[in-house]
Amino acid sequence: MTAKTKIGIIICDRYRSCAGGKCFRALQNREGAFDIYKTDEEVELVGYTSCGGCPGGNIEYAPEEMKKNGAEIIHFATGFVVGYPPCPYIHHFKDFIEEKYGMKVVIGTHPIPQKYYITHSKLGTWNSTEWNKFIKPTLGDEEIRLDYN
Repeated sequence: MTAKTKIGIIICDRYRSCAGGKCFRALQNREGAFDIYKTDEEVELVGYTSCGGCPGGNIEYAPEEMKKNGAEIIHFATGFVVGYPPCPYIHHFKDFIEEKYGMKVVIGTHPIPQKYYITHSKLGTWNSTEWNKFIKPTLGDEEIRLDYN
């Protein structure tokens, strides 16, 4: 029997009413940042919550609960990078969770929708080494970005 990978997803509080449809679809299809999991690998979502709003008060506590439920990896939802402005605390959140809880943090869930890619490209939002690194797991190609519009 193969071990299952348990994950948690934290979304930007701006999208707190999001039902998670794109994230769950991408997880099931192993698209976007979920392509790190093999298609035959069992992945269980053990927690889904928002950051708690700027500057991310829930970041201190939610990963602990997820870890108690077996989470090994935390995914920050794609909304952290496609919202405008993108989350200014994302690198602090990532560093904090990895240091305090010893959990891997992956930036992104579903592929970036093309409409956001176009806007942020025109604005130059992601024109830095750090942001290029953050969007890489969810960038995909134009075809998949259009599929997630």
